[in-house]
Amino acid sequence: MTQWWEIDIADQPGAVPRLRAVAYYRHSAQDRQENSIPIQQDQVREWAEKNGVEIIQEFADAGKSGLTSEGRPAFTEMMDEWVKQRGDFTYILCLDVSRWGRFQDIDLSAQFSAECKKHGKQVIYTSIGKPREDDPLYPVYVQFERFRAAQYSRELSDKVWRGCVRIAQQGYWAGGSPPYGFNRLLLDEKREPLHTLDPGQRKGIQNQRVTLVEGDAAQIAIIQRIFHEFVDLGYSEYRIAERLNDDGIRSPGGRRWGAGSVLSRLRNETYIGTLLYNRTSQKLKTPRHLNPPEVWVRTAEAFDGIVSTEQFTRAQEIFEERRRKYDPDRMLGQLRDLYKHYGVFRSSLLRLQEDLPKAGAYARQFGSWDQAFQQLFCEQRDRAREMVHEQIRSHVSDVLPYADFLVLDQKLALSVQPAVPIPSGYAAYWPIQPDSRHVIDITLGVLLSDLHDCDILGYVALPRWISGTSTLRVGPTSTRTELFGRVDLTFLQNLL
Repeated sequence: MTQWWEIDIADQPGAVPRLRAVAYYRHSAQDRQENSIPIQQDQVREWAEKNGVEIIQEFADAGKSGLTSEGRPAFTEMMDEWVKQRGDFTYILCLDVSRWGRFQDIDLSAQFSAECKKHGKQVIYTSIGKPREDDPLYPVYVQFERFRAAQYSRELSDKVWRGCVRIAQQGYWAGGSPPYGFNRLLLDEKREPLHTLDPGQRKGIQNQRVTLVEGDAAQIAIIQRIFHEFVDLGYSEYRIAERLNDDGIRSPGGRRWGAGSVLSRLRNETYIGTLLYNRTSQKLKTPRHLNPPEVWVRTAEAFDGIVSTEQFTRAQEIFEERRRKYDPDRMLGQLRDLYKHYGVFRSSLLRLQEDLPKAGAYARQFGSWDQAFQQLFCEQRDRAREMVHEQIRSHVSDVLPYADFLVLDQKLALSVQPAVPIPSGYAAYWPIQPDSRHVIDITLGVLLSDLHDCDILGYVALPRWISGTSTLRVGPTSTRTELFGRVDLTFLQNLL
């Protein structure tokens, strides 16, 4: 069956052979009707007929953006399977530069044209016409049209964004899927309710508006449960997620709940009826990024919330209390006081302190519980690191400091990690964290004598092949000390 874009070419005896071409059409959702594919088709076919060009195949991308070549299957097929692989046609016909694409990088538009030329095909924009060989201004004009096409997309994007901002400021939903627990309600031009919108359904008339209303009762109950357990019962987001999963309740994405999913609901002002817009931006196919809060568009009491303002406010107060509690400097100060009081360093001591963060919080903040203790002795460790650097220079002639590691004889990258012994109440141990960066060849753990004098007792040289290992606890009788321990730095000369 012949498709609408295929043209039957009847064999006519005695007919004059014509130049052969393929044609490309594109129409995006934002384009005006006069740029529809049938209209493009009529104009391109008319030009081809007048200029003795036979169109042997047509390609069309309907409802596709021209900002990139991605997401345009017809364009990709034309380039990969026809332009690059077939030699039975000469031209690629396109109505104008904007139909070829509104590439923000105009060099990218030219690149595709150059790719066609490389394979013996010429792109012709029929609204401009076939260039004359003696016309030096034609390339300049095409480049200008590429700029105009890109600029049009930028201006249109900015216009759409400003329109959405105005709609959000008025308290109406500016687009996108509704938050979990809400539905979208379509309003007519008099702002009277019409009906709720299904997922993916859009308003049909420009002056219609959309607001949010209560959605699925089960989803509302889950949101209210999350706030109740967090505010009233004092459960952490981790425990709340665990309880939801235990009850067989799926997250909004249909997966298991995680602490992050719970947190995002607890922080979302939408649940008290505040409309938020411009929290993230993704213009012209650029990567999505989070905007600073000061540029967010907030419209309070835009619709009825499903969580009380009092409960939401209390949740934010808990977050603020937590932020102060988990301030890194404050956490280290509390850890220092704890160590001075007990004289030992064990995570079990934290269980006796109701107002202190637990060991897991220290691990998340500083990389590990052991590394948190090391942070208390930064000055001693820095002093030891400088001593080691000087000793290395006495053994190796060419030492180049680079970032936070050393390069020896332009052959070996060395990361130096001094460690103070941790008094656990039993035998002390030294924590060494293998440097996981691919550029590092050896992590040199420097074992210091005590927490005050910090004399160097020896070294532990960990090669790259164990760099993915978590923190290693090295003790006097550790097998790792037997395998990787070094009394001095003479071994570096042997490696080089």
